[in-house]
Amino acid sequence: MADDAPSPTDPPPRSASSEREKRLAAALRENLRRRKAQSRERARPEPPPSGAEDRK
Repeated sequence: MADDAPSPTDPPPRSASSEREKRLAAALRENLRRRKAQSRERARPEPPPSGAEDRK
């Protein structure tokens, strides 16, 4: 068994994965933002306790 062979679990070169990670992170942030907005929209039909939303 050769110890100098690269391990199959070695991560890819940093430059290749960092660009992918940036895109993934941006997509995750956008997805989270969208989900938060949707949950706020679903919770909105109930009148807020302050009643400030009634003036439209």
